[in-house]
Amino acid sequence: MFVIGDHGGKPIKIWLAEVGAIDDGCLAQAKNLSHLPFLFRHVALMPDTHEGYGMPIGGVIATQDVIIPNAVGVDIGCGMAYTATNLITKDFSKHLPEIVNKIMARIPVGFNHHKSMQMCESISNVVFDGYFPGGINSPSATELRPELQRGLYQLGTLGGGNHFIEIQADTKHDTISIMVHSGSRNFGLKIAKYFNNIAKGLNKKWYTSIPTEHDLAFLPVSSSEGEAYLWWMNLALKFAEESRAQMLQNIKNIVSEYTNFPEFHDNCDVHHNYASLEHHFGRDVWVHRKGAIRAHEGEIGIIPGSMGSFSYIVRGKGERESFQSSSHGAGRLMSRKKAKEMFAADWVMDSLTERGIIVGVPDQTTVGDECSSAYKDIKYVIQEEADLTEVVNELRTLAVIKG
Repeated sequence: MFVIGDHGGKPIKIWLAEVGAIDDGCLAQAKNLSHLPFLFRHVALMPDTHEGYGMPIGGVIATQDVIIPNAVGVDIGCGMAYTATNLITKDFSKHLPEIVNKIMARIPVGFNHHKSMQMCESISNVVFDGYFPGGINSPSATELRPELQRGLYQLGTLGGGNHFIEIQADTKHDTISIMVHSGSRNFGLKIAKYFNNIAKGLNKKWYTSIPTEHDLAFLPVSSSEGEAYLWWMNLALKFAEESRAQMLQNIKNIVSEYTNFPEFHDNCDVHHNYASLEHHFGRDVWVHRKGAIRAHEGEIGIIPGSMGSFSYIVRGKGERESFQSSSHGAGRLMSRKKAKEMFAADWVMDSLTERGIIVGVPDQTTVGDECSSAYKDIKYVIQEEADLTEVVNELRTLAVIKG
């Protein structure tokens, strides 16, 4: 970890061996964050950090009395779900081609949604309670209430981009594991965009010193708008977690068709795009994790690698300087556009097939931007944050489904 502290703002602490390992755009965004008047102590960048929108992905900040929608991001509640099994890899792998086909038939991916409404406890509770911050006719409720019904078709769908479903081999126990990476779909996107626009308008009205071009508009948590954002954000977190749970259960049901009485254990779900009120360095502050997971001492986390590589189950060490956080994945080395230009889709597919990895995608021409070479080496990321987490299990990709 090294520290940048000579730029006129609060310190920037980066969990990388040298400053050359961080791209210029990411560093510029971190410096913007460091000058925020309500920033608490320092900016923390995880080893998977790279340039995002407003705030770096793989970034963690704590703020006093305000919330920044763009420091959570547009995919509110994006995260990982995981379960281990007792199924022996060498005995069960023969079923994976059929299992991948069934997963793709039963779980919509990409822009596809379910054709019928799904049972969704998080949304149903809101509908039955009838409570909205500021009332049912408040501006946020009027704008976002229609998204509740749309969300019932999006629950349990994978999405696209870097979201995935993987069947993996636990290298320690030689057993099958299942991992799901997804978020709050269009539901969370609409919430994020709505409140970011509200924040930008209010910040302009208040003549704040926060430059609008940095995309870091804020809302005081005590304001009606701030309270509304936190309510909708937490609803999106519940929705995203419930969505992953539904997909995971669907996959468990499919796996159960191929074996008698399989055991599923060590279930885990972690968010990596969210904000929460936490106690750090003697203060209650709003910790924003954008592409980072919480890593309290002893807390189990999930850090996936790029497509076809390794993923890790980790245990947090509670490092105070990272606001008890760690990386959320491998982190991009290049943009999607550049990756598509550099890595032909058929070459990516062939390289995965040659390694024995089964790939399920609706359109093979879309996989170039998710090539593992477009990401950092996940083992390097894990090595760079050895003071933040310890590895519990290493997981090798056997099959991957993407949108």
